Amino acid sequence: MNYAVAYKSPNALSGKPFTYCPGCHHGIVHRLVAEVIDELGIREKTIVVAPVGCSVFAYEFFNLDGTVAPHGRATAVATGMKRARPDLVVFTYQGDGDLAAIGTSETIHTANRGERVTTIFINNAIYGMTGGQMAPTTLIGMRTTTTPYGREPQKEGYPLHVCEVLKELKGVAFLARTKVTTPKDVIITKRYIKKAFLAQLKGLGYSLVEVLSTCPTNWGMDPITAMKWLEENMVKEYPLGVFVDKVGDEK
Repeated sequence: MNYAVAYKSPNALSGKPFTYCPGCHHGIVHRLVAEVIDELGIREKTIVVAPVGCSVFAYEFFNLDGTVAPHGRATAVATGMKRARPDLVVFTYQGDGDLAAIGTSETIHTANRGERVTTIFINNAIYGMTGGQMAPTTLIGMRTTTTPYGREPQKEGYPLHVCEVLKELKGVAFLARTKVTTPKDVIITKRYIKKAFLAQLKGLGYSLVEVLSTCPTNWGMDPITAMKWLEENMVKEYPLGVFVDKVGDEK
């Protein structure tokens, strides 16, 4: 009997087992990025830039050329690579503690210059790798190791909305916020990721896809409860949707 292959691992994934915690959404997003790279036929010319954080070993999980950047400097490293080799496709894979804290300057200026690079931004509202400290994206009232009684705006300020800041910059070609908690969300997220890479391939400017993600370990929840918390709290704070789209049709 002959069988048709319905599902297989993307060529752009190395096959090495992920080291992420159970329930974390990094693995889902990794696969979506890899599927898009395969479908666009760009694996042989794509470079991933992994910063400090939970995604520091992304270069091992992707079957691509890759490098590690100092904490927060991924878009600066990506800029240098893209300017030196404009024929390559360069993307960064960053968490909120990396991109929105120590990397705020690099992120904003890379976007403002319209650098032809792509960023996949994972927002789980906390520092994951270093023990669960408050991040710029931590919600008001959210307990972390550095805000044990909950984040207070009078002390720690308000959550930073990256997409809302970047949408005002003329160098941005594609900008969207999404999640992967349902099959429908996964389909939408993959479409956004594809558009982000197309923005770079068409030379339109900087592109970023923000994915709201769970961090069950540091949130102190089981994976199912964490997904419910994301739906009920993070989506309310960080509205989903497309903020900038200069790509048009996905062709």
